[in-house]
Amino acid sequence: MEKSLIVLKLLTKIPRGKVTTYGELARVAKSSPRAVGQIMRRNAHPELYPCYKVVSASGRIHGYDGCLKGAKVNKKISLLEKDGIRVVNSRINLEKYLHKF
Repeated sequence: MEKSLIVLKLLTKIPRGKVTTYGELARVAKSSPRAVGQIMRRNAHPELYPCYKVVSASGRIHGYDGCLKGAKVNKKISLLEKDGIRVVNSRINLEKYLHKF
C-alpha cells in the first residue's frame, strides 16, 4: 500500500480527545516525519482524515495552512479543543493526549 494511504488511514484510528505526532505516524508507516508533513499538506479530505490531530514531537502546534487550505494555528486549536483537548500556549500535554499506534 502506498505510504500516503497508510498515513491517511492511520489518521482515522486516532480516537476523539487524542493526538499523535508526525514522528509517530512516520514510525508506523516506515517513513519520515517530513514526508508525513507533506502528506498532511496534500490531504484533500480533512473531514475524513483529521490532519489537525497531528502535532510536533514537543506537543507544539505550528503553522497550519496545509490540509485546511489557508487555516491558521487558531483553527487547529479550535478543532482540538472541540475534541476535548486542552491547549495551553499553543502546546498540548502529550503525556495526557498522545495516541501511540
